[in-house]
Amino acid sequence: MVAPSSLMRTQLSLNRLLHSPLFTQIIHHRAPNPSIRRHRGDLSGWLSNRVQQHPFARSRVFSSPFSSSSSSKKKKVGVGWGRNGVGFIVWYLEMVKSRPVLTKSFTCSIIYTAADLSSQTLSLPSSEPYDFVRTARMAGYGLLIIGPTLHLWFNFMSKILPGRDLLTTTKKMVLGQTVYGPVMTAVFFSLNSALQGENGGEIIARLKRDFVPTLVNGAMYWPLCDFITFRFIPVHLQPLVSNSFSYLWTVYMTYMASLEKASPE
Repeated sequence: MVAPSSLMRTQLSLNRLLHSPLFTQIIHHRAPNPSIRRHRGDLSGWLSNRVQQHPFARSRVFSSPFSSSSSSKKKKVGVGWGRNGVGFIVWYLEMVKSRPVLTKSFTCSIIYTAADLSSQTLSLPSSEPYDFVRTARMAGYGLLIIGPTLHLWFNFMSKILPGRDLLTTTKKMVLGQTVYGPVMTAVFFSLNSALQGENGGEIIARLKRDFVPTLVNGAMYWPLCDFITFRFIPVHLQPLVSNSFSYLWTVYMTYMASLEKASPE
């Protein structure tokens, strides 16, 4: 049985022979008829086709890795990856509509987990291990507190202030900075401190120390985020966008929550 490489070498040798000057001179010398010279190219094509029709030539082993079939496979693979990404987005949007609270809560939990791990990476020495109990507290807070309350808050805002004009958006931003933000900041510090074993006096002392500075920093960070969220994002996706903005803010909040206990006066 002839190997595929031998077939390729045979085909190349035949092509070189048929197009060589010596073969041309022989054809011209022995066959001066123009029709014979004209069919010399047909003979080359006939021999090439005969070689290509060999079983080895039709097999996948003999085919070139740069053939059109290989490129089509690559295109199909790329399309598959694209379809998977689009499919995930479609699936997520359907989950947001069918199970909004659950989907938004789990999304918030994932973001809080990633933010806390990032905060520990930035603040802890490299020799100190990660505090996964702290990460679990942040994940639970995002799942049980922030996720559901964000869903309720944005729906409430859309009902009492349904427009997206500049004035309505400004009103939503003001309510977020004066109502939702302060309440959730107090809940965050109080609940996190209680889970760490701090008593009532220590929790109040922590709030006195950290509450106002946190609100001031929030007033510098959140207005632009809230403007984009309320002005341009549909209501059912606003918690997701807000959670995306809250990643950097949560890195800061988890750092503040990890500070030492405040001494009661």
